[in-house]
Amino acid sequence: MMKSVVLMFLVLLVSASVAVAVQPNKQLEFTHSSMGTVIFDGKLHNEHAKGCRECHNKDVFPKMKQGTVTITMDEIYAGKLCGICHNGNRAFTAKGNCGRCHKK
Repeated sequence: MMKSVVLMFLVLLVSASVAVAVQPNKQLEFTHSSMGTVIFDGKLHNEHAKGCRECHNKDVFPKMKQGTVTITMDEIYAGKLCGICHNGNRAFTAKGNCGRCHKK
């Protein structure tokens, strides 16, 4: 009985950590922009996302690994990638708000 309880706890612990691409206590830094480093706050995005697959799917960010998708402002302004949410309706618009993501 005790082994099954411990095993169940471990399975739940592992599945919970896998379910969040960027954990709430983590940040990703994208340093390749001439506009400044982009900080992706895991806590903020996990509070507003409906689930991992909302962003991590074949059309947006297919892999849960930093650097697997090239992100450009043209794509964001066209409503792709980050621009799916950062369009002024769901989240602040990317246009005219450079300093909210890019930190010099």
